[in-house]
Amino acid sequence: MLTIDQTDIAILNILQQDTSLAVADIARRVGLSVTPCWRRIQRLEEQGVIRRRVALLNGEKIGAGLSVFVAIRTNEHNADWLANFAKTVADMPEVVEFYRMSGDVDYLLRVVVADMPQYDAFYKKLIGKVKLTDVSSSFAMEQIKYTTALPLPNKASTS
Repeated sequence: MLTIDQTDIAILNILQQDTSLAVADIARRVGLSVTPCWRRIQRLEEQGVIRRRVALLNGEKIGAGLSVFVAIRTNEHNADWLANFAKTVADMPEVVEFYRMSGDVDYLLRVVVADMPQYDAFYKKLIGKVKLTDVSSSFAMEQIKYTTALPLPNKASTS
């Protein structure tokens, strides 16, 4: 059973904003000494609450400033096709998010590329490797909100 208390929630909020902070800084902010704070972080990692700690890059600065949302429909609904599709997408670094959907769209991808010619090359590679019924692309014109921080409960919980 997973138990998260208010101190864990405070630690997670801090880490979602800046994972580069020293444990001593985090401990001070949540009212703990360093060792108990470090143990809590380790426990949250071991329990899989913290999946990993990463650096978030500025896509514009590294030549990956165009986000494309790709809605995919297929008539193939079997395990072999899905395994092939998932492997193909996993091998494409331009795909930063990949979801199986309910409703009219079977799969949704978020693809990040430098520009339209690079997206066109990605598209041709994708349709060359996997049988798809319909591919519809929507280009993000402006990013209004972006966060990797997940909403945390206001109160401690067990689940």
